[in-house]
Amino acid sequence: MTGGPMSTLEFLGAELRRARKDRGLSQEDLAQRISYSSSLVGMVEIGHRTPSQDFITRADAALEAGGLFERLLALVRADSAPPWLREWISVEREATLIRWFEPSLIPGLLQTEQYARAVLHGGGMLRASEIEQRVSSRMDRQEVLTRDHPPEVVAVIDETVLRRTIGEPAVMIEQFEHLLRLTEHSHVSLHVVPTDAGMHAGLAGPFILVRVPDGGEVAHLDSALRAHITDRPDDVDSLQRRWESLRGEALPRRASRDLIRELAKSWT
Repeated sequence: MTGGPMSTLEFLGAELRRARKDRGLSQEDLAQRISYSSSLVGMVEIGHRTPSQDFITRADAALEAGGLFERLLALVRADSAPPWLREWISVEREATLIRWFEPSLIPGLLQTEQYARAVLHGGGMLRASEIEQRVSSRMDRQEVLTRDHPPEVVAVIDETVLRRTIGEPAVMIEQFEHLLRLTEHSHVSLHVVPTDAGMHAGLAGPFILVRVPDGGEVAHLDSALRAHITDRPDDVDSLQRRWESLRGEALPRRASRDLIRELAKSWT
């Protein structure tokens, strides 16, 4: 998908390219000065890859940009989530408990960067720069898992999620390894609804229930266009009943981890 206004990520890339050329440097020259590959420099310059903080710090120094690129990276991060998702991100950051059901994909908080990129690319609806900004937003959101006093995260997925090929086999291998590492932490648990469960309450679609510090519950439901966020008691009660039904169908934590290990072998 092409056209449309320049994103903040594309603007950062264009400014990096301008500053590099103003100093008479090739992409290879800049790459050597900042100890990154020339291919990555090229991807950043065309807005197809979000640079790391370290990349930007080194580029700022090498190009004597006076902190310009650090400021631009801050704008990229602030603009990385689509507007309709920003309200939910603020709720997620306050969470004490996150209960998440997904029938089709690994939950976003548990995705690797490459899995997330493959998911967003696979829809065919986003420009490369938009994909990179959303990947950046998703990775930033995962900081909730490693902060001091993280929320309890309980995810339930359908077994088909683990059998669906997203990207190359290497993407799936990395994703399975990541899931197993994450679920070693006491505050993260993953449960799998086996395929032999047949019809179950989760087939109506994905949803998330978040408990906030005052004890209230907020729900998130996805559609093809945008997220729907609600704290209406009737909506929350309905989703809580669906959640309890799903937990009844899902395998226990240890059995789920065993299944993940077993299915991981099929990708190696």
